[in-house]
Amino acid sequence: MRIALISTPFVSAPPRDYGGTELVVHELAEGLVEQGHHATLFATGDSATSADLRALFPESQWPPDGLTELNHVSWALQQVGHQRFDVVHANSAAALAVARLLHGVPLVYTLHHCRDELLSRFYRHFPEVQFVAISADQRRREIPLSRCALIHHGVDPARYRCTPRPADYVCFVGRFAPEKAPHLAIEAAGRAGVPIRIGGCTHAPDRAYGDAELEPRLHLPHVRYLGAVGMAEKIPLLRDARALLAPVQWDEPFGLILIEAMLSGCPVVAFRRGSIPELVEPGETGFIVESVEEMAAAIRPGGAVERIDRRRCRARAVKRFSRERMVRDYVHLYERVIWETRPLLPVTA
Repeated sequence: MRIALISTPFVSAPPRDYGGTELVVHELAEGLVEQGHHATLFATGDSATSADLRALFPESQWPPDGLTELNHVSWALQQVGHQRFDVVHANSAAALAVARLLHGVPLVYTLHHCRDELLSRFYRHFPEVQFVAISADQRRREIPLSRCALIHHGVDPARYRCTPRPADYVCFVGRFAPEKAPHLAIEAAGRAGVPIRIGGCTHAPDRAYGDAELEPRLHLPHVRYLGAVGMAEKIPLLRDARALLAPVQWDEPFGLILIEAMLSGCPVVAFRRGSIPELVEPGETGFIVESVEEMAAAIRPGGAVERIDRRRCRARAVKRFSRERMVRDYVHLYERVIWETRPLLPVTA
């Protein structure tokens, strides 16, 4: 198949540190090429991919803004219109409206966000688009969409390392935002009497939270602040951590860091919100807890996380969240929407 993948213009694919959407798009592009498909990735020029890379912007355009996204998406779809593609897979909402100008090329669009009323009203105008939810919880919370498949994210397991003998610390990796609640991870580690390593940074909209709730806690004796962590730092961090803490305060639509931890043999201890019950298998890949007190109990020395078989944790994650599985699911979806749109035309080899 000839597949056009449209990433965002805000972060390179793969990202240097933060950027879940861009990491997934990169993994999908690599996996499609591995399976012999012709994938063209529309991303920023500082991206790295085995696919055919096309870029309007030579570098990542951070912070995000709507006009930059529209410029990137409309340019990408103009390029698509000048060539032959079997399917377009977009990851920006702006693509839905611009793709109306294309004819005969089916559009797949992945939902990377939690329920947003403005976007939900927008989606009602595109019954012909094949939507993809990244968790059953996300799909359940969204408006009813006539065409909405479920495909969990996946990443390349070969990138992650596992050890049966972790170090003494637990960790948190993610945005410093109220919905991610790193301050509660710090509190749980303190109650458990274990050190915690914190990787991440505060984005502009969350500055007040970062200053009030997080900055004072980063100087506590049991806390080691790592700053923003890229893949090179993340791999050994997760490999050696006793557990990854995810005290989420929102309906997390997926949570890539959770599956990255599991692929490292690192159990996840998380609150029961959003997609968490779909991802974490209690006693196998981690534990779902209801409070900071329960989180502390699970991670203290001699606690539940020490009963997790880390190699089995990784094996379960490989089976459920590998890049190969994700690519296979998307290929099946692409084939179906191509058949539904152009049943009499052969798919390009």
